[in-house]
Amino acid sequence: MATTQQPPQRSVRVVLFGLMIAMLLAMLDNMIVGTAMPTIVGDLGGLNHLSWVVTAYTLATAASTPIWGKLGDMYGRKGVFMTSIVIFLIGSALSGMAQDMEQLIAFRAIQGLGAGGLMVGVMAIIGDLIPPRERGKYQGMIAGVMAVAMIGGPLVGGTITDNWGWRWSFYINLPLGAVALFMISAVLHLPKKRVEARIDYLGAALLTVGITSLVLLTTWGGNQYAWGSGQIIGLLVLGVAALAAFVYAETRAAEPVLPLHIFRSRNFSLISVIGFLVGFVMFGSMTFLPLFQQIVQGASATNSGLLLLPMLLAMMVVSLIAGRVTTQTGRYKVFPIVGGALITVGLFLLSTMDTGTTRFTSGVYMAVLGAGMGFLMQITMLIAQNSVEMKDMGVGSSSSTLFRTIGGSFGVSLFGAIFAHQITATMAARSGQAGASATSGAAQLDMASLAKLPPAVKDAYLHAVASGTHNVFLWGAAVSIVGFAAAFFVKEIPLRGALPKPAEEEAPPADSLLARQD
Repeated sequence: MATTQQPPQRSVRVVLFGLMIAMLLAMLDNMIVGTAMPTIVGDLGGLNHLSWVVTAYTLATAASTPIWGKLGDMYGRKGVFMTSIVIFLIGSALSGMAQDMEQLIAFRAIQGLGAGGLMVGVMAIIGDLIPPRERGKYQGMIAGVMAVAMIGGPLVGGTITDNWGWRWSFYINLPLGAVALFMISAVLHLPKKRVEARIDYLGAALLTVGITSLVLLTTWGGNQYAWGSGQIIGLLVLGVAALAAFVYAETRAAEPVLPLHIFRSRNFSLISVIGFLVGFVMFGSMTFLPLFQQIVQGASATNSGLLLLPMLLAMMVVSLIAGRVTTQTGRYKVFPIVGGALITVGLFLLSTMDTGTTRFTSGVYMAVLGAGMGFLMQITMLIAQNSVEMKDMGVGSSSSTLFRTIGGSFGVSLFGAIFAHQITATMAARSGQAGASATSGAAQLDMASLAKLPPAVKDAYLHAVASGTHNVFLWGAAVSIVGFAAAFFVKEIPLRGALPKPAEEEAPPADSLLARQD
């Protein structure tokens, strides 16, 4: 037995490297494309359709996430995961060849369909290969990929767009995806599954309608349509009705796309709530921190990405430490509690920033927030996977990812509405009608437009942005208290594979999963 230990471990590391590349594809794409969007609009036109380039991708990703997870449980993860990579790459290639904005939106939706399976596939395969007790050791890798995507995305996107053209913002995915496909195909050998039960098409359709309605509601509400408009109220009614019908359909389906029995686990339900709130505050802060840095602190777009380093490095380091401690001790309940507390404190500190806050001070505040995220980002997925049976690993992983995605969508849209309202109110209070008219129709001004404003109006706008971010982070701190409180009710259930075993007894689980041929 001892003689077979090393090869499986090397194989696991090779597989994980391929999985990390696939995860990088999903996370890096939006960061790169966001930087290239001004150039894309200049080339293709269609400024009024700009938001749909992002919305189409987000909708397709959110709606397909639970379906990919269920397909992996039913038919085997390797084939399903590789299919999602291929679809993502097809969408990337088509997006790079788009000739107008309508084509780009459609191709981005195809790309989003594939992206829905990337994150879920990575997490579920890791859940299959590595027992929860050992999984903490790899959290630093996952956090590192996230940091690379968040920091490197804007830099890579700007470099590619300036030197190769915006179409390579999409084509760059093709060689990375090919490497991931080759490594996973060559090294990962999981047993094939074939379940005779029919796919729950009705449940999948109702869930897609419900999620799509809610994502559109949070995307359009207070932006394209007023919150009290017929369109928004109609989306709310449609979303609630579709989700209610989905719950009923799942109780009668032979093989439900999202088995409701997984929510009988208190830990799974609690960690889903916490994951939703983490997505809510994380995506909100990532959206408005660069805006504060660029407008109020005068940083360039590239430098604002680098100024996020304190938060991202703290997140990566803390996630690595938490993973190591979890692996060595098998204890994890303290991390959601400490993480919830640090996120709340970090958001409150960020809410105190004003026009006189230095970059060093804001960097310290961001480090506190990043440390809180580090305690929660991967621990929430670990607890979710440890709370479901192995046969439900895919839907458990996809549900956890889905709640975080929906939380992020809600966070960005609701924080955006709060921010825009505060900008308008502050401008009117500080500079009267002149200030209100200068920013009418757009709460965010670019640096070129800002430089053209009269000094008094420009000063008022700087204070308005500081006031808007103050409100956003203060509300974020209030919301995060709910996650902090929920963490106290998480029950510390022993992690699967937690009992220490001799080295020769550790090898077979990884060996058997990697050695069995498809």
